[in-house]
Parts: sequence; structure tokens; C-alpha cells
Amino acid sequence: MLVCNGVVADSRVQKTARSAAEAGWDVTLLGRAPDGRPKSWRIGGPRGAEVRLLPVPTPLAHPPREARRPLFRRPLAYKPGDTATYRIQQIKAWRGELRTRRAELLAAPAPRSRAEQAERTYGMVRLALPRAVARFAHRWVSFRKRQLDDGVRARGAGTPLDRLSVAFWQRAMGDRCWRVLWPNLYDFELAYGPVVDELRPDLVHANDFRMLGVGARAKIRALAEGRRVQLVWDAHEFLPGVRPWRDDARWLPAHVAHEREYVPYADAAVTVSDSLAALLRETHGLGRDPTVVLNAPDAVTTEPGEPEQVPSLRALCGIEAGTPLVVYSGGAAPQRGLDTMVEALPELPGTHTALVVNRPSSWYVRRLRERAAWLGVGDRLHVLPYVPYDQVVRFLAEADVGAIPIHHWTNHEIALITKFFEYAHARLPLVVSDVRTMAATTRETGQGEVFRAEDTADYVRAVRAVLAEPAHYRAAYDRPGLLERWTWEAQARKLDQLYSGLLHTADRHGHGGNEHQEGDGNADLCGGAREDRAAVGRAVRGQGAPRDGRRRGRGRGGERQRRGGAVPG
Repeated sequence: MLVCNGVVADSRVQKTARSAAEAGWDVTLLGRAPDGRPKSWRIGGPRGAEVRLLPVPTPLAHPPREARRPLFRRPLAYKPGDTATYRIQQIKAWRGELRTRRAELLAAPAPRSRAEQAERTYGMVRLALPRAVARFAHRWVSFRKRQLDDGVRARGAGTPLDRLSVAFWQRAMGDRCWRVLWPNLYDFELAYGPVVDELRPDLVHANDFRMLGVGARAKIRALAEGRRVQLVWDAHEFLPGVRPWRDDARWLPAHVAHEREYVPYADAAVTVSDSLAALLRETHGLGRDPTVVLNAPDAVTTEPGEPEQVPSLRALCGIEAGTPLVVYSGGAAPQRGLDTMVEALPELPGTHTALVVNRPSSWYVRRLRERAAWLGVGDRLHVLPYVPYDQVVRFLAEADVGAIPIHHWTNHEIALITKFFEYAHARLPLVVSDVRTMAATTRETGQGEVFRAEDTADYVRAVRAVLAEPAHYRAAYDRPGLLERWTWEAQARKLDQLYSGLLHTADRHGHGGNEHQEGDGNADLCGGAREDRAAVGRAVRGQGAPRDGRRRGRGRGGERQRRGGAVPG
């Protein structure tokens, strides 16, 4: 299994790896070490999934163009790098020194003679010119720094030259243009690729768009060695609708091209919602819908546990059981709508808000704290770190309301996100913004209220309605089969069937038996035969690569067991 993060904050990936190991698969999960130091552990005990975090150096993330000054558009700007910061600090230090020297003259005892008065006056005059020069230098350096900042922002938004460059490489290279537009994607190949080759997997489960290319290229190399590998692509988001992770006009076109190039190598696709499955099928011309695996919590995490094993949400907030508490659990970013929750606090007297976020000290969270303090409600805003994924449901259950105030972005419209299911299993009434899929589900089940995204007044209305009749909304969870359908155990069975089907099909074709299905048994997710791609060693749109489905067994003899070289998840 391949994922481009540190694993510990990714509940879906951890559950996938653990449940696959419990089903008998031999699972190795490769992630990215956030501190650059390799680390390993197991999920689910000694026979559970092995996790390895790999260092991923990213020198290709900063191409030479980023260090060039925007010479024609802003010729007076500093060159990108540390020069501007150094000059700003240098001027501040100089002005500070001059202020101190002037203060020394002013603080000296009053002159008792004409000579002392003349000396003091001379000292002040001597400082006048340097102070004037320092003021001018400060303005000049600040101007050049603003020119640099404006140039960087313009580059992120996409200057005409940038857009022309993107269009040229798209036209010249097609889906291969990411190699020029965003070569940083090669950094992940160089870090993960050798490890995947060493593991010699029978199946690779690649999470999201960056790892899709790593998995596809590992499949190509295995084919060249006479091994056949199954590739499962797990699409967590619709990439064309993602907010770019970097402020650069090249980021999104490059990553979309990268994904489009390697999707045809996938033998199966997995995603998080029916809406996204339909969108992926239409966008990439898939021969069948991806398997939908919801971001649901484990059923076991919803059962009562030992109180000391799970931290108390209310204790961490310092509030009593009867105090109204609205909780948000998830990533902290402007598009998640947390500003709305903070702005609403003055209109919800006595109500507290807890933000359980991945980075409690991030600039955005600090800004939320400052805003709450300015509004006079800082004592009712509580920021807490994540808890382990298997404690989340019980941790959240002490709240009165679960909030999802996300804004209207493509990926927010088409999925039921992880926190939706976590709130449901915690039996929390919901207050959700009117993003399409989540709002429709909330209205259909009656488990909460819907408000207009980014509308603080409507959010206040929704919270008041839920707090007024919490039992009415909690009763929705008593519907037979609702929560049972929203469990990870139900999703894990789908993945197990998918892995088994892929490797069983590969086994049959690998042994040249007579059990041929109607049509092309080597057809991949996009449809079509794979022989052409195998012959030339690169992708042919809509075509795949043959497979022999070799699996190593747990024991001896001819019976193939699940444990072996597979790397599912």
C-alpha cells in the first residue's frame, strides 16, 4: 500500500491496512516520513500490517525558475530567496541601533556647561543624517520586498507567460507534460520506487494521485522482469476540483496530466462516494464504476470502552457535562469554514466550541484564536489535537453537536466525509453546510440541520435548533441498519472481495488454463487489451498490461493462501 503522508493522521489508510492484514493479506504500508527520518511499526499486533515511513527528499520541488527575479515585470524586486528577509532585518537592526544611540543622548544628565551642551547637540546632529538614510533605506528595502511578494503572488495566480508556458507543454507533450511542469513528482518515484521493487508485491494499492504514478511505474518494471502486478487506485478526491497545494499555476495542470497518464494502468479503482465514482468514470472513460468504500469508522470503536483509555473531550475543554458544546474534528483550513464557527460564538451565549484539528499551532488556527479573543469569546473556543483514530468516536461522543461548516468546493459537494460518519457513530446531531451530498443525506435521515455555507446567521439558527431538541435528531440513528451500513467492517468486505477477485483472475490467466471468460481477460479498468503497452513499455490510452497473478503462499504445497507478496490496503 502506498500513501503520501505520515500515516498516523490518515484513519482511512490505517483501517484499510489493518483490516486487510486481519483478512489474511500480507500488508506493507509505505508512507512519507514527515521529519525525514525512517520509522516503522505494525498496525494490529505482531501479525498486523507493517508500516514503513520513508524519507522523501524533494530537491525537484524547487526548480531554478523559482529563484529567478521577475526581471521584466518587476525589475526592482529582490531575487527570490533569503535576501529580502535578510535586508529587512538588517535595516531594522540599524534603525534600532540609531534609536538606542539617540536615547542615550536624551537620557544623559542635563549639560552643566556650554561645552557639554555643544557636545550633546553635535551628537544629535551627527545622528540626523544616518537616521534619515536609514528611513529611506527602510522604505526602499520594503518597496523591493513588496515587489518580490507581488511577483510571487502573480506567479501563483498565473501570469500570461506562465499560462502560455503551461499551454505550450500541454500541446507539445500531452499527458506527459507533468515531467516539465512539475518534476517534483519524480521525487516520490525515487523514494518509493526502489522499496516497492524490493518488496516484489502481487498487488499494489495506491492512494490518491501522487502514488498512482509510483504504483503504475512499479507495475511496468515488474512486467519487464516477467512479474505481473495488480494495481488498485484509491481516489480520495476529484483532482480537477482540488484546491492546489502550492501557489503555482503549473501545479493543477501537471497533476491532472500525471493522473490521466497513469489511470489506464489501474486494474481496479476505489473511491469514497457514488457521486465521485460516477465522476471518475465519466472523466477517465472507465469501463466500470469504481468500488465505493466509505470513510466509515470501525464498529468496535462505537462500543463502550474503558473510560481511562479515551481522553475526555469535556475535561480537556474544562467544562461541565451540562454546558452546550459544538465540536469540529478534521483539518484546519479556510475552506473548512471554521471562521463561521468562531464568528457565531457571540450569538450563542454559554455555548462552547471545540476544534479537534491536525495542526493546533498552524497560522490559520492562531488567527482563529486571535479573532475569538478580539470578539471576547476566547474562553469559549478550545483547540485540541487529534486522538488515535480508534478513539475518535468515543472522544467526540461527549459533545452536543457535530459541525461540518465546509465551503462549496467540488470535492466537498460529492462525498460524505470522514467526520460525517464519525459524528453519526458518536450519535451527535449534525449542523452541516449546504454542500450537495452531505446536505441531502442529512435532510433524508433527519440527523441534523442544514445551513447556508459561509452564512454565520444561518449557522447560528441551525445550532440553536439542534440544541433545543437534541433527542429529536439523535432518534434518527435508531433507524434499523443505518449505522450498521456506515461501518468500516462493511467497507472492508468490499476491499477483500476486490483483492481476491483481482488475484484470482490473475492466477487463471497466469497459468494458461481453460477458464477463459467471455471477452478479453486481460482488459484493465479502462477497457482494451494490454499487449500493446507491454510491447512498448509505456501507456497506451485505454490499455493495460498482462498479469500472471503470482502469489506466495503461507504454507507449502499447491494451495495459494492470502499471505505472501501482496501489498493491498
